[in-house]
Amino acid sequence: MFKKILIANRGEIACRVIKTARRMGIQTVAVYSDADARAPFVQMADEAVHIGPAPAAQSYLIADKIIAACKQTGAEAVHPGYGFLSERTSFAEALAAEGIEFIGPPVGAIAAMGDKIESKKLAKEAGVNVVPGFVGEIEDTEHAVRISSEIGYPVMMKASAGGGGKGMRLAYTEQDVREGFEAVKREGLNSFGDDRVFIEKFILNPRHIEIQILGDKHGNILYLNERECSIQRRHQKVVEEAPSPFVTPKMRKAMGEQCVALSRAVGYYSAGTVELIVSGADPTGESFYFLEMNTRLQVEHPVTEAITGVDLVEQMIRVAAGEKLEMTQDDVKIEGWAIENRVYAEDPYRGFLPSTGRLVRYQPPVEGWTDDGQANGRRGIDGVRVDDGVYEGGEVSMFYDPMIAKLVTWGETRDEAADKQIAALDAFEIEGLGHNIDFVSAIMQHPRFRSGELTTGFIAEEYPEGFHGAPPSDELKAKIAAVAGFIATARADRARRVDGQLANTLPPPSEWTITIANTAFEVAVEEDEVTVNGQVVDLEMEYTPGDRLVEAEVGGELLGLRVEPTRNGLKVTTRGAIHKVAILPTRVASLSSHMIEKVAPDLSRFLICPMPGLLVSLSVAEGDKVEAGQPLAVIEAMKMENILRAEKSGTVKAVNAKAGESLAVDAVILELE
Repeated sequence: MFKKILIANRGEIACRVIKTARRMGIQTVAVYSDADARAPFVQMADEAVHIGPAPAAQSYLIADKIIAACKQTGAEAVHPGYGFLSERTSFAEALAAEGIEFIGPPVGAIAAMGDKIESKKLAKEAGVNVVPGFVGEIEDTEHAVRISSEIGYPVMMKASAGGGGKGMRLAYTEQDVREGFEAVKREGLNSFGDDRVFIEKFILNPRHIEIQILGDKHGNILYLNERECSIQRRHQKVVEEAPSPFVTPKMRKAMGEQCVALSRAVGYYSAGTVELIVSGADPTGESFYFLEMNTRLQVEHPVTEAITGVDLVEQMIRVAAGEKLEMTQDDVKIEGWAIENRVYAEDPYRGFLPSTGRLVRYQPPVEGWTDDGQANGRRGIDGVRVDDGVYEGGEVSMFYDPMIAKLVTWGETRDEAADKQIAALDAFEIEGLGHNIDFVSAIMQHPRFRSGELTTGFIAEEYPEGFHGAPPSDELKAKIAAVAGFIATARADRARRVDGQLANTLPPPSEWTITIANTAFEVAVEEDEVTVNGQVVDLEMEYTPGDRLVEAEVGGELLGLRVEPTRNGLKVTTRGAIHKVAILPTRVASLSSHMIEKVAPDLSRFLICPMPGLLVSLSVAEGDKVEAGQPLAVIEAMKMENILRAEKSGTVKAVNAKAGESLAVDAVILELE
């Protein structure tokens, strides 16, 4: 077994590998950029080596610096995590040339599966179902249009070397191909150094299901069941679960055996994942097709660990050291259900725009996951596991992936695992930047999610107008009103005791008119009971003015609420939504109708940069006429291109930015008249 390994990665996955290596008695070496000098993974490792400036292209993506760090510290092997150099054949070859073990699959398998065009040919030869499409060289946009017409719309255009949702465009019409083909080529070139594109048929009602593969250097290859990853946004996974609510034992066996056959065809060992696209319109489950193979550890590996008890990182290290797998296919079981939500630095209330900045407050619902070596321990604390690599006061940088943490829950049933997600998300405190906690909580509560009727179009279909918070029931609003009334009384009582705010002889107000989403509630708080609209509410809670996180049992239901005082009440976040709660003493509530509302200014004549990013292109100039919906500019942020369109027709009055400039959020790019 190795005595020392280096982790060629950062963030939560670096922390994850370090924890297991530490339990195995293996020393660890971290490498870090300027941006990560104070990151938790650097503190956790036994040694740390600085490798360059913040941009990944100048640090984490330079193989020579990783190898130099290995030589400097005496590391015998490298775990690449996911992303960065994890699927770069040249890196694995360079390590081998220096006698350093690569904790991953053989170079031949990485090369074969890393090229999406060649991998489809191999899959077909291995007897794996493949999606109809064109896998040759595409000359230009006109050629792409002809191919798409022959295959039949809709089609998916993908960068051959793509991954992580980058370099992909769905086209329903010829116009979509003309607009998107060059963008796919650019994203492929910018992110992966390869601008080749292939086009394939888009499967209707598609489900994204993947099979976890694990093999050793002695020819043993197993499949560790499946994961359902259908809930995606812009082809980036948001929710993952294991097992899939769609997959039957017969399907699981057929999928698993085909994926093992493909792995065997390329001499695979270590952990890997074969991704399949499955037609949800075919209840037989026979319409599944090879999508791609990720020759590395997946972000969502914890859900597989939770239901099988297998530590995938440990197995990767043992396989790299030449050990045989100690389990057989018959030993692979499914116990319970696990769900993972990716907590991202993005603002779902503003179209999921990337959000960077400082984590002013970061308090996960449980302490970060620790590897105790026990199968049950892979499920976290009482079925709640947080994998993260950030800290309160740290920064989510524009240079790397926007993921803050992974929240994993395990339960005996799927509903139990989802319920634990909702409760844990309510207790998750993040301040300082936008995040998607409300959004993933709303998904966990959604009737369609609960039914298991998932497709990759779930988010687009269920939130066509964007996300505005999970819609609260009247019952939930009444419960929030009861809690708000209790908080208002406690705050008024404190004000009574502060000199100069209320005379000591005055009792605090106890009758309130509380308005939530245009619904008014009359709340009375007495010493022995709380009433809402005259009905007694069973309420148990403790609150001290200043508390940010409140737990309350209301009507037999346990609620976690994040509360923040506002000018006229509270901002209460719970159950996947932000609730603006207006609180007024009942005796003055009627006067609020006389207050003049402030009208928001009309900003439709401005093209405003919605996020910090690079202005890649500007397609109009001063004096040009534009139509509503016309593409005006392209902004690149987090390595993704975003097209900005005109909100209304008009003439360009002034242009305030030019291509190549870095823009701040809300910067005015141009003005219309």
